[in-house]
Amino acid sequence: MKRSPAVAGQFYHGTNARLKEQVEQYMRRDTPKETVVGIMSPHAGLIYSGHVAGEVFSSIKMPQTFIMLGPNHTGLGQAISLMDAGEWEIPTGLFKIDSRLASKIALNSDRISRDAQAHIFEHSLEVQLPFIGYFSTEIKIVPIALLSASYEDCLDLARAIAEAVRSVDYPVVILASSDMSHYVTEKQARRMDTMAIEKILALDPAGLYETVRRERISMCGYLPATVMLAASKLLGADSARMIKYATSGEVSGDFDSVVGYAGIVVK
Repeated sequence: MKRSPAVAGQFYHGTNARLKEQVEQYMRRDTPKETVVGIMSPHAGLIYSGHVAGEVFSSIKMPQTFIMLGPNHTGLGQAISLMDAGEWEIPTGLFKIDSRLASKIALNSDRISRDAQAHIFEHSLEVQLPFIGYFSTEIKIVPIALLSASYEDCLDLARAIAEAVRSVDYPVVILASSDMSHYVTEKQARRMDTMAIEKILALDPAGLYETVRRERISMCGYLPATVMLAASKLLGADSARMIKYATSGEVSGDFDSVVGYAGIVVK
């Protein structure tokens, strides 16, 4: 199955030339490249969050495969939906799914559904691809959408991912796609987001899961971030670093209703 782009021309420019030009403005050529286990990158329209995502991708060494964890905004599909075969298309290229790694992950847990439906209209993973494609469209992906999950579900998925990554002999990075607080004031966003970010930087997946739920932080990708952190720790990660934080108000000029964006690497 070839998945056609769902938000080309909306969240990012819809032609090859214009998208290349758009992504180029967000990349940093002079940034040292780090080997990382996981990253967190935002997924809003590129005009709002592209500068944060661009700095994240500019700072890492590209792997052979990205395991991409994103929130399911559409409600389609299963609770944990993994697309295990096919290709994803965007205006600047075609990305193949790493079927070998995807199958290993799916076989490691009975909580994972092999399901393409959840991904058809979902934007949270698609908007990462223009940045990955800036470096190479030969990089493979494993798309996983999370609609709902208990903390135990998150840990089980993290274990399934970590075991699969350990079993292959090529570099893999776990990508969590998430925006931070939604439609609150700039002051509220920074205060609430700081609470969640502190847990991420402390490599505390349980703390992140509990804090977001207790404080009702409208971080749409806290489940992907929780899984990414837990899996990264199982793979030996021992530190995390904030690359950049920003809000939509810095672009729109509206500081009364903003969305927060955080870019983080885990090593």
